[in-house]
Amino acid sequence: MRAAAVSNLSEFRLLYASGLLASLGSQISVLALPLLVLRQTGSAVEAGAIGTVSVGALLLTALPGGALADSVERRRLMRICDVGSLLAASALAVAVLHGESPLVLVLLVAGASAVINSFYGPAALGLLRAVVPKDMLATAASRMQARGAAVRLVGPLLGGALFAWHTAAPFVAEAIGLLLSTTCLAFMRTRSTPEVRSGSILSKEQLGAGLVFLWNQPYLRTVLIIFGLGMNSAFSAMIFAALTISSNNGHSGLGGGLVGSLTALGSLAGALVAPRVQTSGGRSATLIRATCWTCAAAVGVLAISHPPVLIGLMAAVCMAMASVASVGFLTSLLMLTPEVMTGRVQSAANLLSSLAQPLGPLSAGVLLSTWGASPTLGLLACIFAVCAIAVTWAPSIRRQTAMEKIHGQEKVLSAS
Repeated sequence: MRAAAVSNLSEFRLLYASGLLASLGSQISVLALPLLVLRQTGSAVEAGAIGTVSVGALLLTALPGGALADSVERRRLMRICDVGSLLAASALAVAVLHGESPLVLVLLVAGASAVINSFYGPAALGLLRAVVPKDMLATAASRMQARGAAVRLVGPLLGGALFAWHTAAPFVAEAIGLLLSTTCLAFMRTRSTPEVRSGSILSKEQLGAGLVFLWNQPYLRTVLIIFGLGMNSAFSAMIFAALTISSNNGHSGLGGGLVGSLTALGSLAGALVAPRVQTSGGRSATLIRATCWTCAAAVGVLAISHPPVLIGLMAAVCMAMASVASVGFLTSLLMLTPEVMTGRVQSAANLLSSLAQPLGPLSAGVLLSTWGASPTLGLLACIFAVCAIAVTWAPSIRRQTAMEKIHGQEKVLSAS
C-alpha cells in the first residue's frame, strides 16, 4: 500500500510538472504574441485579432478534443500535443530571429496553440484520474487550480520581460518549456487508455455525448447554466469594468496594474485554500451559492464607492471565492462522470462555460461608455443577485445541498 502511494505521488508530480511547464509557456506567449504584432504593425485591431482567432479556434475544437481524448491513450496524446506546440513555437522563434514574422504566421500559431489545447486539456484530466485515487481528487484539483493561477500571474510578467530583452526570447522560452514538459511525460509509467468504442470519433453521437450527459444530470446542468453561462459572463464584465475604472479609462497604468495583481493573487489564494474548505466532502453546491452572494455584495459595494484599492480587494475576494467553488464543482464533475467519458464531459462543460464569456467585456464597455461606472456596477450587482437567488432556490441545487449535509454528518460520525 505504501509503495503504491509513493508511486502515485511520483506520477502526480511528473504530471503536475509537465502541465506547469506547458502552461507557463502558453501564458508567456499570451502577452508576447500581441506585443509582437503591435511592434511590427502598430495596429491594435490586428493585435486584437489574435485573441479572436484563439477563442474561435478553442470553441470550434472543444467537442472534437474531448471525443479524441476519450478514444486514444491519453499520455501519448498529451505528448503529441506538446510536440505540436513545440514545433509551432520554434517556427515562430526562427521567423522572428530572421526578421520575418507576418501576421498570417502569428495568427496560424495562435490558432494552432488553441486547437492543441483543446486536445491537451481533456487528455490531462483523464490521465489525472488514472494517477490520483478517487478520495484525493479534490486535493489534486485544487493543486491544479493553484498551478493555473500562479502561471497566469507569473507568465505574462515573464513574457513581457523576455520580450523587452529580445523579441524572439518568449518563443524560445516557450519551446524549451514544452520540451521539458514532454520529457516529464516520457518518465511517467501510468497509462490511461479508454475502452474501444464503435463508430467514428467525430460522429454526432460521440461529439454530443458530453452535452447529453450533462443535460441528464440536473445538478450539473443547473450549475453550468446559471454559474457557467450567467456568472461567467457577468464576472468577465465585472473584471473588465474594474480594470477600466481603476485605470481611469486607460490613462493610469498604476490603478489597473494594482487591480490585475490583486485579482490574480485572489485566484491563487482561493486555489490554495480550497483543500482546507474540504471540497472533497461534497460542498460544491454550498460554495457556488456563497460565491454568487459574495459577488453580488462585493459589486454592490463598488457601485457606491470604487477607488482602485477597494476595487482590487473586492475583485480579489470574488476571484478567491470563484476559485474555491470551481475546485468543488470540478470535483463533483469528476465524481459523477464515468471514466470513459471524462474528456467529452470536461470539454462540453468548458464549452458551455465559455460561450457567453466573450460578451462580458463588450457589454461592460458599452455600459460604461453609456451609463458610467456606478450604474454599470449596480446592474452587474443585480445580475449576480439574480444568479444567487436562482442557485439558492433551484430544486436540483437544494437537493445537492441536502445530500452534502448528510454526507458531512456521515463523515463526522465515521471519524468519531
